[in-house]
Amino acid sequence: MLALANLISTVISLYMWAVIIAVALTWLVQLQVINTSNRLVYQVGDFLYRITEPVLRPIRQVIPAIGGIDLSPLILILVLGFLQQFIPGLLLR
Repeated sequence: MLALANLISTVISLYMWAVIIAVALTWLVQLQVINTSNRLVYQVGDFLYRITEPVLRPIRQVIPAIGGIDLSPLILILVLGFLQQFIPGLLLR
């Protein structure tokens, strides 16, 4: 069970990093620091969008943007951090 708990914790950590990178990439594109006409940037952005958007969309429906700031990634990271601490404890019982 310890191996399963470690695997779940690692997957949650990787997903948290994917959310953080997706947010940073979105900011960089909006500020025109990088351009999505670059094929690599487009592919990375598309991949991150496809893996994060299905989880972020329901959060955005419940909590809209406040003053133009989207808080859904922050809420998702907080929930994932809670799960990362909570789920392995359940598996080790």
